[in-house]
Amino acid sequence: MTYQQTLDYLYNNLPMFQRIGPAAYKVDLGNIVELMKTMGNPERQFKTIHVAGTNGKGSSSHMLASILQEAGYKVGLYTSPHLKSFTERVKINGKDIGQRTIVEFVHRIKPIIEKISPSFFEITVAMAFDYFANNNVDFAIIEVGLGGRLDSTNIIIPEVALITNIGLDHQSLLGDTLEKIAIEKAGIIKNKVPVVISQKQPSIQQVFINKASDVGTLLYFATDNYTVEQANSERFNCIKSNQLFIEGLKPDLKGDYQQFNLPGVLQTIDLLKEYKITDDHIRTGLENVIANTGLKGRWQQLGKNPTIICDTGHNLDGVQMIINQLKNYSYRQLHIVWGMVDDKSIDEVLGLLPQDAIYYFCAADIPRAMGAEKLRQKSTHYHLNGDSFPSVKSAIFRAKITAEPNDLIFIGGSTFVVAEIEKL
Repeated sequence: MTYQQTLDYLYNNLPMFQRIGPAAYKVDLGNIVELMKTMGNPERQFKTIHVAGTNGKGSSSHMLASILQEAGYKVGLYTSPHLKSFTERVKINGKDIGQRTIVEFVHRIKPIIEKISPSFFEITVAMAFDYFANNNVDFAIIEVGLGGRLDSTNIIIPEVALITNIGLDHQSLLGDTLEKIAIEKAGIIKNKVPVVISQKQPSIQQVFINKASDVGTLLYFATDNYTVEQANSERFNCIKSNQLFIEGLKPDLKGDYQQFNLPGVLQTIDLLKEYKITDDHIRTGLENVIANTGLKGRWQQLGKNPTIICDTGHNLDGVQMIINQLKNYSYRQLHIVWGMVDDKSIDEVLGLLPQDAIYYFCAADIPRAMGAEKLRQKSTHYHLNGDSFPSVKSAIFRAKITAEPNDLIFIGGSTFVVAEIEKL
């Protein structure tokens, strides 16, 4: 098979959550355990860091990878979903897995695919572990896909586990309260594997305390040891145990919300200090995440005059962070290109959006996307005014020709909307 035929085979024959939603979610680890067993358990051949959470797990994973790369390690990085290319999901030192490698992997394990009918996600996890083992990585940063307890990545025994934050997302699968969702995320906590919690959330912190106690491991609330203060519009001061640790840090990830991810990243690295990671490695890694890992779509500026910004934040907490940061900008008129998926409760999100913006409602080219006109009609209940467009591309085009040089255009609402930005 060619590379495109291989992707078509994966997309068309295996259930894929990003495209069809909850129908693709597996409720046990049986398939991934069998896959790994037939492949000789490659996930046991390298050190790992496991990263879960509702928001921030992707950014945190890339920050950790960048720091370890700066320290001279060969670092695998597994994340999902991809934005532009399937190859983005699996990287070593910032370089995507090769198309030929993907073709050869799928051809090699096609018999077991036909036998056990794994999900798309299970195959990509197996591919990542196989690729990292074959290339002798020192570390692999493994981002949880969904939840934690039943996620296909949860067969690893990591050096450290990191849980970023807990918010309401995927409630139909993970539970309709923060506590229920926290229990699912806490499922990655394992015996004698230290676990870091990026944010101390009083209503659910006991969930993590109980789980860590049950399995006999050490638990660290990162904000007990680390705080991050905004020094100016671009720089942060990192405080460790009430002492200045890193002064004037200038991360290349520009979202204000990164200050909530940084304590967890710093605490996780602190637990890896036996691997010769210096303060300079930390600073340089955090200031070169994009260059080192190729991360896209996190408060990414795409243009000036008018200012054009995109961000993949899409659930209640993520959108609230976006709205807060937009308030820090000066502009004549705000234009928002917005699309959402149809299998989530969107009313609370729409209620957060500014009523004085001009909206360009659109639908990403996936089955899960909410129709643009349906989204527009729902938005009228929240006094959001605008038009619907047949594609993300056409919505962005209209926003660009409508906006004046001192306006601001924001593009988001869904990871899949951001993925269709041509300039990305």
